[in-house]
Amino acid sequence: MSTPSRPPRFGETHDVFNQSPPLVGYDMFSADPALVAALAREGAGWHAETLSRHGRALTQPDVLALADLANRHSPELHTHDARGERIDVIEFHPAWHELLALLRREGLHALPFEDAYREKAGAMAARCAGYFLHGQLESGSLCPPTMTFASIPVLQKEPALYATLRDALLSREHDPRDIPLSEGKRSMLVGMGMTEKQGGSDVRSNRTRAHAAGTPGRGGEYRLLGHKWFFSAPQSDAHLVLARASESDALSCFFVPRFAPDGSRNTVEVQRLKDKLGNRSNASSEVEFLDAYGVMIGEEGRGVPTIIEMANYTRLDCVIGSAALMRAALVQAIHHARHRSAFGAKLVDQPLMRNVLADLALESEAATLLFMRLAGAFETSAAAGGTPEERAWRRLITPAAKFWVCKRALEFTGEAMEVWGGNGYVETGPMARFYREAPVNSIWEGSGNVMCLDVLRAFERESEAAHAMFASWQETARAHPALTPALDALVRALTDDPATREASARRIAQQLVLTAQAVLLARHAPEAVADAFIETRLGEACGQTGRVYGTLPGRFDHASLVARAFAA
Repeated sequence: MSTPSRPPRFGETHDVFNQSPPLVGYDMFSADPALVAALAREGAGWHAETLSRHGRALTQPDVLALADLANRHSPELHTHDARGERIDVIEFHPAWHELLALLRREGLHALPFEDAYREKAGAMAARCAGYFLHGQLESGSLCPPTMTFASIPVLQKEPALYATLRDALLSREHDPRDIPLSEGKRSMLVGMGMTEKQGGSDVRSNRTRAHAAGTPGRGGEYRLLGHKWFFSAPQSDAHLVLARASESDALSCFFVPRFAPDGSRNTVEVQRLKDKLGNRSNASSEVEFLDAYGVMIGEEGRGVPTIIEMANYTRLDCVIGSAALMRAALVQAIHHARHRSAFGAKLVDQPLMRNVLADLALESEAATLLFMRLAGAFETSAAAGGTPEERAWRRLITPAAKFWVCKRALEFTGEAMEVWGGNGYVETGPMARFYREAPVNSIWEGSGNVMCLDVLRAFERESEAAHAMFASWQETARAHPALTPALDALVRALTDDPATREASARRIAQQLVLTAQAVLLARHAPEAVADAFIETRLGEACGQTGRVYGTLPGRFDHASLVARAFAA
C-alpha cells in the first residue's frame, strides 16, 4: 500500500534566495573613511577608538531593533490619572529610553562642556562625529539631546541657575523618572518652546505674556500665560520659552521647569501630541501656559538673540542629522547592490547602478566633510584667538548648510529607497523610515527661506570675515579650473543689489554650500572624488547632470567611488 503524500508545509513552495542579508555587525565608524580622516583633521583623533567601539555597538541586531520598536510604538499622552488629577505624562516604549541611554552614555548631549573635555582640542568634532553615528541608527531620539546640548551655553550665562542644574545637565546617566530634580533625579533634558499658531518661524509675532511675580528682570520669577503650537519633547525637565514680559512688549527668554519650586507640577498643560509624518519615536506637542512658573534668562527684551544662540547649535545638529540619514541610506543601498542580482549580474556591477551609487557617494562625502568642518569652526571661533575665517564658517556656512544638506536629504533618501525597489517601500526595512525622517530637518529650527535670508544677513554683518574666508578659498580654487569662476560668481551675487539678492537668496545659499564643499573636497579628499564633485556640481558637466542622481559622466571611475564610500 502506497504512503499518502503529505501536503507541502508552509514556506515550502519555494527557496528564498537573491535577497540581501541584514546589514549588521560592522564598525560604522571605521567603514567611513571620510569621517575617520575628518575626525583626525579636526583634532579629535584621540576619540577614534571610542567611536569605533560605538560604531560596532550601533550595528548589533538587538540595538538595530530598538529603532524599529521606538518608531512602531509612538509615545502616548495621558492627561489625567485614575482619580482625575491632571498629570500630562508621556508614555514611551522602553526602546526609546534605551536609545536615550545610548546617547547619554556617549556624552552626545554635553561632551564639549564636561570637565574632562572642555579644554581639549577637537571636543566638538568628537561629539558631532558620535552624533552622526547615532543618527544613522535612529533620528527621533536625537531631538532631546540636541536641545539639551544647545541649552547649556545659554544657561551657563546664568551662574546661579546653572549651578543648580549643572550635574543633572552633564550627567551621562539617562534617568526617565518624572520627578523634580530636588527629589533626586539624576539627569535632565531641556526642550524649546518658540512657535505659536499665528507665527511659525516669525517668533516676533508671539503673544504669550509673562508677568513678574517679584522683582522683574533677569533672574526674576514670572508667571506665563499663553500657548505654544510646537513644544518639542514635552516630557523634558525644563524648556526655554519666548514670551513678552508685561514691562516690555519685546520678547524675553524664560526657563520654564516641568515642576515648580514647591515640587508641584508646573501649569504647562499638554493639549495633544502632534501626529507627525516622521520622527514618530519623539514626542512633539501643543501646550498652554496657565500662570506657569518661569525665570527670565538673559536681558529683558533680548529673548530672540538669546534663543538664536541656542538655535545656532540645533541648526548644526540638523545638518548632521540629515547627513546621517544620507549616509545610512547610502550604506544600505550599496550593501543591497552588492548582494542583489538582476538581469544576470550583481546590481553593483551594472554600469548604470554604479553611476547612481557613485553620485550618492559624492553627495554623502561632501555633506560629511562639511559638518565636520563646521564642528571645528564652532569650537575655534568661540575660543580665544578665533579668526575671522572661522567666524565666517560658523555664521555664514551653518545656515546655508542647514538649507542645502537638509534639502538634499529628501531626494537622496528617495533615490536610495529606489535602489532597494519594492523592499525599500515597506516598513519591514529601514528605508521607508529614513525617507519619512528626511523632511523634518528642513522645517525645524527655521525653514529653507529663513536660512537663506539669514545667510544674507550674516554676510552684511560679517562681510570682512566672509571675504577672509573667500580669500582662503581662492588659494585652493586656483588648482581647479571650475572652482575659480564659481567662487567669483558667488562673490558677485553676494555683493549685488540688495533687492536682487533677496529674490536670489536660495541660489546664493546653494552656490555658497557647493563652493564650500568643493573647497573641502579639493583640500582633503582623493583627487578622483574632488574632481568628480567639482566637475558635476560646478563645472562643465553641471548642466548635463541636472538634479537627478546617477548622471555622472562616464569618464569618472564610478566603481572606485562606490568602493571608497563603504569600506565594510
